Amino acid sequence: MPDQLPPAPARIGLDGFNMAMPRGTGVATYGRELSRTLGSMGYGVDVLFGMSIGSRTPELLREILFFDSLDREAGRKPPVPMTPRWLREVFGTPLGLDAATVPVTGRVVAGALAGRMPYHDRILNAPDLFDVANRYFRRTKRFLRVRVANPPDVMHWTYPLPILLEGARNIYTLHDLVPLRLPYTTLDNKRAYFRLIRGCLRWGEHVCTVSEASRRDILSLFSVSADRVTNTFQTAGLPEQLGPGEDIAGWLGRLFGLVQGGYFLFYGALEPKKNVGRMIQAYLASGIETPLVIVGGRSWKAEGELRLIVGADGKPTRSAERVRVLEYMPAAWLGTLVRGARAVLFTSLYEGFGLPVLEAMQLGTPVLTSTTSSLPEVAGDAALLVDPYDPGAMSEALRQLDGDDALRARLSGLGLQQARRFAPAEYSARLAGLYRTVLGRAVGGSRLN
Repeated sequence: MPDQLPPAPARIGLDGFNMAMPRGTGVATYGRELSRTLGSMGYGVDVLFGMSIGSRTPELLREILFFDSLDREAGRKPPVPMTPRWLREVFGTPLGLDAATVPVTGRVVAGALAGRMPYHDRILNAPDLFDVANRYFRRTKRFLRVRVANPPDVMHWTYPLPILLEGARNIYTLHDLVPLRLPYTTLDNKRAYFRLIRGCLRWGEHVCTVSEASRRDILSLFSVSADRVTNTFQTAGLPEQLGPGEDIAGWLGRLFGLVQGGYFLFYGALEPKKNVGRMIQAYLASGIETPLVIVGGRSWKAEGELRLIVGADGKPTRSAERVRVLEYMPAAWLGTLVRGARAVLFTSLYEGFGLPVLEAMQLGTPVLTSTTSSLPEVAGDAALLVDPYDPGAMSEALRQLDGDDALRARLSGLGLQQARRFAPAEYSARLAGLYRTVLGRAVGGSRLN
């Protein structure tokens, strides 16, 4: 929407903290979609990574090491040793790290990693940035400063990170405050997380979030002016699927022994806030024969969430005959599983946005989701909504979805309409308004009331 853009071209910086993850997260998807949207709007896009590549590394070797590290960026790395170089980098004068440009020339054959690369005009890297910044914040309770030649106009951190880019207006996306609202569902150090959010609000020019529910949480838990917190919602590219000429029914049968339209599907991390344990309880209690497929990596307390289908000895229980648990899979496979499902189940306890709900609606797949947090905003009237703490209500909703063809057809049509509220054009307009506000505001000063 050209009339919504700032009067002069702007460059926006993004962080690569989540975007290179090989298994991805909702935040990683958010970052990649944000980068693509900014590119389509005509903004220049810089993406800043934190790989273990020295700023003085020769350019060709820098490019080689960048792509070599891309698969490893999501892995658990050993702590950066406090060597004299590290001390000079972090505690030198002035404080901070220098970022260098990573040339992407095509000399490295990187087609296999294209799906994890964000849209970009310039790739930057500051050595071990995210690890160094977190350690620096723990020791000093201050944000680490990063310098780069010709900085972008706005540095949009897609996650709360204790970093400031010098010469740019820094804004932070706070997707949700789950570690503070449901502290028992995450492993975060709650004191450190509380200080981190306060730091984003104190030193950032602005805060972005992705739902009215999350915006209300930010304003209710922290003393920050309402005009400094903007909800842009999210958008989502249509989930990848097998090509249009593929035999979807045959593919589902051959690979998974599933019938098109003949299974329920949950996908996401197997962690407490996703409420998978109650969902399985409700499914088993419903008495329906349609199988339940669960796709996701096992996270904290996953064993407790799966206790009804995996015994203490690690072997499947008798109940597991109706429930299939699969690990992460290629995006096109997952998109096709969503398309072929009788319904997607996403009865999470709390979400900043709830991307699977939008993705399912985009494909016309009926959805069962929760009455809590942001999920009613995303689903609107296009899904069945239940109390996620009430397995009985969830069982009844599952029986309705399983046995009522007309209900599923109605939800499918309504979902396609509801998904248009989050179309790229709508998202672009909200982003343009956010950056126009940030670029028009004077810089400086503490922003907490």
